[in-house]
Amino acid sequence: MKSNLSLDKENIHGFISSQQPLKYLNDKNQDEQILEDLACSIPKLLLTNKIRKQIDELPDSFFSHDLSKYSEEELRLLNVQFSFLAHAYVWGDLVPSKILCKAIAKPWSNISKMLGRPPILSYASYCLDNWHKINQDEGVNLDNVALNYNFLGGIDEDWFVTIHVCIEHAANKAIQSASNIALKTETSDCDEKVLLEELTSIKEAMLEVNHIFRKMPEKCDPYIYYHRVRPYIFGWKNNPALPDGLIYESCFDEKPQLFRGETGAQSSIVPTLDALLNVVHERDELREYLDEMKSYMPPSHRELIKFIEDTSKVKQQVSSNKLLMELYDDCCQEISIFRSQHLRYAADYIHNQSTKSTLFGSGGSKVRGTGGTPFMKYLKKHRDETDSSKIKK
Repeated sequence: MKSNLSLDKENIHGFISSQQPLKYLNDKNQDEQILEDLACSIPKLLLTNKIRKQIDELPDSFFSHDLSKYSEEELRLLNVQFSFLAHAYVWGDLVPSKILCKAIAKPWSNISKMLGRPPILSYASYCLDNWHKINQDEGVNLDNVALNYNFLGGIDEDWFVTIHVCIEHAANKAIQSASNIALKTETSDCDEKVLLEELTSIKEAMLEVNHIFRKMPEKCDPYIYYHRVRPYIFGWKNNPALPDGLIYESCFDEKPQLFRGETGAQSSIVPTLDALLNVVHERDELREYLDEMKSYMPPSHRELIKFIEDTSKVKQQVSSNKLLMELYDDCCQEISIFRSQHLRYAADYIHNQSTKSTLFGSGGSKVRGTGGTPFMKYLKKHRDETDSSKIKK
């Protein structure tokens, strides 16, 4: 692989690039073209119930060529395409498949391993690596971002994901500032002027994040999300539809694997800010879950969170300055607002829809989220622990 996946602490620009990810490979070989065609056809194949038939017709030797020729950017694209196809295969009928065929399982597992992530549709593949700008001369905003790949497609699914793309982009300044504070703390150069500038930047970035997040209901209907978007992003851990997990044919000694589905908890924004602001999460099932979610993040994201966790002393550093203490609390408040909004959406988009069912499926458990957790309980506890971190309670 022509890339280094490790963290460059001196060159942190956030978790999503202002340069759009790859949508297609250039100069494709036959397997690459077949993969692209299938990935682009997922909505039509799901609609006509032909997704499994099409994939089952692939030879076992599909995509068995040398993967080391690909750059990291190309591998991320391939991982997006395989992830969408795998989830469409598993969840694309009324009865989920307990086995993922070798033609998808083998290359997908190998590509995911090279990227340092498990073979599952993660937040990184669903969101961070799956968008493009409509007008290349304009910025990353809700009027100029579209998805590269989707399941059934449509406004609701696209809006659900592009909201998160734009949230990630708006949070870049906060991540840069968090990194700057940690770097300057490491070299004993983090004075009050630095803290004032960087914490102000974090607060302003999170204000914009929350402004974008509040737009979710404008074009993403709760009913459509629950019945036509959510069913395809589930994983196979703590999922009653696949209680034993999923068998990846010719991988993992063909023992069933348990991986959690795509969830916002796999975004690195809030864990990074938690680490910077020294937000304490009690050591319990929730803490274990948050730590587990890091394994689904790109390795460089995990490394940055760990670096900031090990370095940051922000709560102590602001404790002797009234203005900085207020600014610290303002940052905690914006994160709490984000978590409260997430909790409201969980109620509107999942809990309140859970009694309805259509031919597209029931939307899954009303108790557990796409990551396989008791989401209402967890989201409330996330928020409460953030509030508890404030200096002025």
